[in-house]
Amino acid sequence: METSARIDKYLNDTLDQYLQTVMRLCRQPSVSARKEGTAECAVLVAEVLTEHGYQVQTFETASNPVIVGKLAGKSDRTLLFYNHYDVQPPEPLELWTSPPYEPDIRDGKLYARGAKDDKGELVARLAAVDAARTANNGELPCSVIFVVEGDEEVGSPTIAKFVQQHLDLLACHGAIWEEGQVSKEGPLDLLGRRGIIAFELSVESMKMDAHSGNAHNLPSAAWRLVWALNSLKDQHEHILIPGFYEDAQPVSEADRHLFEIYPNLEKMQQDQLDQFGIETFLGGRPGMDAATALFNPTCNIQGITTGYQGEGIKTVIPARASAKVDFRLVPRQDPDDIEKKLRAHLHQQGFDDIHVQRISAMWPARVEPDDPLVRLSSRTAKEVYGRETILYPMTGGSSPVYAFAKPLGNIPVISPGVGYWDSRTHAPDEHIRIEDFLNAARNIARIVDGFAEI
Repeated sequence: METSARIDKYLNDTLDQYLQTVMRLCRQPSVSARKEGTAECAVLVAEVLTEHGYQVQTFETASNPVIVGKLAGKSDRTLLFYNHYDVQPPEPLELWTSPPYEPDIRDGKLYARGAKDDKGELVARLAAVDAARTANNGELPCSVIFVVEGDEEVGSPTIAKFVQQHLDLLACHGAIWEEGQVSKEGPLDLLGRRGIIAFELSVESMKMDAHSGNAHNLPSAAWRLVWALNSLKDQHEHILIPGFYEDAQPVSEADRHLFEIYPNLEKMQQDQLDQFGIETFLGGRPGMDAATALFNPTCNIQGITTGYQGEGIKTVIPARASAKVDFRLVPRQDPDDIEKKLRAHLHQQGFDDIHVQRISAMWPARVEPDDPLVRLSSRTAKEVYGRETILYPMTGGSSPVYAFAKPLGNIPVISPGVGYWDSRTHAPDEHIRIEDFLNAARNIARIVDGFAEI
């Protein structure tokens, strides 16, 4: 029996065992936003990894623990898996068909908070490694490292420092990221994540609000802030900070080609327009221009707080105003550099009274479509799903991929996984389809089996 057949036999024979492990993890609440059960879940994750034969270490951080499990293989190649055990809050509870921490299998699906994001993903990978080891007579083709953190849902504030402190422990040649999915067209892999840097801009013009009858003489913090914000971007979406674009990597011809061959791109875009009730994208961009705009960095106002916003009117001049602003960054842009340029710009524009507080930052991360790990994943996906992985050049969001990829030697990162387009991640009735769980494990086991040879 060839290796792939042995992998599939093992996973089919043990499927229920791994689903029980998913349910065991999902029964334990682990909401990082309010530290609900995260310590207990960290202990449980360490137990599960130990039961599967891993050498396990638990590392305390300024927030929730990071669990690292290692398993040696016969080659000198190492594949890292990044996952997390924390989940989003389950509310609103009344919208769940079954209680979020009482896992329920019905209609071929497993429902629970964390079933998709990210406990189902974690267990599917454990199953995949077990299958690859069993199919190779008890010996892994490559070494494996699991890194499982407890703060992903609150922005992974400690993981970058953790990686920097443990570079030798985490040394590897490639990684599989925390989650993935099968789209309606087939298995999907996101090749890039944008970076982000977020700030709170605030100004105080007086020691207290004043009667608006004095607006001819007294300064308004609201206007001051609006003028500062207006200096950041023009009406054509061009960011006005000097040097902002100088390191930004434009869309390549290879990426443009991936957009061109992406299945049903126009329908996906129309669904997005319909979802938000708008007729066109910004600037009236047509389909391909709207797709490649993912390689445009952005400046976004999350919210503005100032003055009176209750019912009716209150004739005041606001003494204080603040706004939360984020910049999404594309490959080669550096959040630290953008912060320096923002501060210099405000100074040059005469806005020294605007206080700039940095809130958070993530760096862009990117793997090229012709990377050997990407090609391996496409080949294994074709064997499992009947078609190669659909490659999407960039996602609009950000992720702590950067915390691993660059410090560990610019390793490639891919994201095959157990989800599908309606897994309801972060929402009530979060779930996975059992067929997707099985296929993800089959696919990842094949990647583990072939990783030593690329």
